[in-house]
Amino acid sequence: MFEPVKIGFGGFMTEFYNSIVPTTKPMTEYLARGVGKSIAWAPSRMIDAAEEMLSSWQRNDTDSAPTQPAKMPAIIVAMAKDYIPTGRDFTRQVADSEWMIMPGDVKERAFGLRTIAGDIRVQIAFFAADEPTAKSLAAQFCLFLDRTHNRSFNSVYSFAGVSSDWPVQIESPDSPVSNAQSQSKNINILVCDLTLKAQIPLFDAPKAGEPNDGKGVPGTADPAGFPVVIEVDTVTPTGTTTDSFGSINKIIAP
Repeated sequence: MFEPVKIGFGGFMTEFYNSIVPTTKPMTEYLARGVGKSIAWAPSRMIDAAEEMLSSWQRNDTDSAPTQPAKMPAIIVAMAKDYIPTGRDFTRQVADSEWMIMPGDVKERAFGLRTIAGDIRVQIAFFAADEPTAKSLAAQFCLFLDRTHNRSFNSVYSFAGVSSDWPVQIESPDSPVSNAQSQSKNINILVCDLTLKAQIPLFDAPKAGEPNDGKGVPGTADPAGFPVVIEVDTVTPTGTTTDSFGSINKIIAP
């Protein structure tokens, strides 16, 4: 369920790559490569093994050619394996399932919804053979973070054939960039730490054998919704009258 956050941040980093202005000669070659050969994901946090991550990326064979010295500059991104619930001073989770109808669902099915609010730590490491290039990349990334539009990005979640955007906010756009020690004299490594505050949806639908509205198949990618009241019969002294709600939006209870 965290993969959409990773994909969303990948798009965020692509936007940054496309915004870079080359201020050194190595950066000109860097931008000519394309983002697929310029930014890579590491399997975990890497501050203690930055050079190993660079070597691993080199062996990834991005050019389908014999192994060559790692191209520089390079940016490697790592997402922490740990998980921290977002502080209640920032937001609250929706722990009790709420009834909802997803906008865009033509079947107008009623599902349950809970949301997880979590902090996800991310590192961005800038590698360059020269200090001016590494510092320029880091400084431009900090400038990119400071743009109002870039204080957040969306992660996309799909359920019941409907996709929805869920915001991921960057906790602080003024994150400092620190130097990482390297055993190689010709490698400069600068590292920026960010905290992503993500809102992650959990959708509930009837399981096989449970009452449902018959508008889908439980346990599949096209699930049925919970049954809802759409008509009420009332008895009056003069007889029986029927009140039809006329809209599934008026849910009484499943």
